[in-house]
Amino acid sequence: MEINLGKLPFDLDFHPSSPLVAAGLINGDLHLYRYVADSQPQRLLEVHAHDESCRATRFVDSGRVILTASPDCSILATDVRTGKAIARLEEAHGDAINRLVNLTETTIASGDDEGYIKVWDTRQRVCCNTFHAHEDYISDITFVPDTMQLLGTSGDGTLSVCSLQKNKIQSQSEFSEDELLSLVIMKNGRKVICGTQTGTLLLYSWGHFKDCSDRFLGHPMSIDTLLKLDEDTLISGSEDGVIRLVGILPNRIIQPLAEHSEYPIERLAFSNDRKFLGSISHDQMLKLWDLQELLDNRQGTPEDQMVEADSDEETMDMDVKPHKSSKGTRRKKLDKGKSSNTSAADFFADL
Repeated sequence: MEINLGKLPFDLDFHPSSPLVAAGLINGDLHLYRYVADSQPQRLLEVHAHDESCRATRFVDSGRVILTASPDCSILATDVRTGKAIARLEEAHGDAINRLVNLTETTIASGDDEGYIKVWDTRQRVCCNTFHAHEDYISDITFVPDTMQLLGTSGDGTLSVCSLQKNKIQSQSEFSEDELLSLVIMKNGRKVICGTQTGTLLLYSWGHFKDCSDRFLGHPMSIDTLLKLDEDTLISGSEDGVIRLVGILPNRIIQPLAEHSEYPIERLAFSNDRKFLGSISHDQMLKLWDLQELLDNRQGTPEDQMVEADSDEETMDMDVKPHKSSKGTRRKKLDKGKSSNTSAADFFADL
């Protein structure tokens, strides 16, 4: 299934219990669609949520509310049923908000372009925790409920671990030469996997965050988004527009699953029942892939197309030419050029 959003999308999120998907667009609009297999998705809402771009979108309150965040530094709560604004937190951050992530039923985390992570009580509408965890934009955040810790990645090339109970930054990695763009926790909590701008996956062992334990080269361009499929396998979305199935320890590209377009994949997400994989890219399309069909149709990959690496050995660096492209710079340029009606093809031709 495909949805032409009409504008560049920055984020998407699936409803926690119903067949609904929301997308935040570069012009500040929020779109909500109902989808059914083998039918064209139906748009239920089109709301102008922000005067600047809508960079982050999340369902909260059991799916009754959609939160959106923007470079205008505000977070807006919109009623899913009516499309009406419920509340707006002006100046929620001191700089452009780039990320929203659900923590519990009543708390979310937000990250901005100056490296701040904040935790919010969505019912009381108050900030519970603030961490100046990084020196550059927050690219991704994930929550570990068992330990009440937040892990964050940033354009400054570091991974942070923030304790909600102690309200402090517990650990931070050494600086990497790459921007860290995405992260997932795998191997039953023993490994943290980070995607980078040069296409390298960095593997950190839990509790040993100063330096990565493994580097896995295999993606030809930046790894902008990651989803955990199971404890041994993840799905990656890359700047080359390809969605890949990737094995972790042993590290290998198992199979390209799909090609969204020739443009960067901005975000991936699973539907609540995990029947669909959603992807958005700079081609202005939201695509819903039948996940089981993707996995069932994958074929065995010839050995010469596979890249394996389990440790920091020299053989890991062979036959891979890193492609350096700053996602933070790319996103800011897109924000600035949103009113010029520049196409994705024109934009990337200028990079």
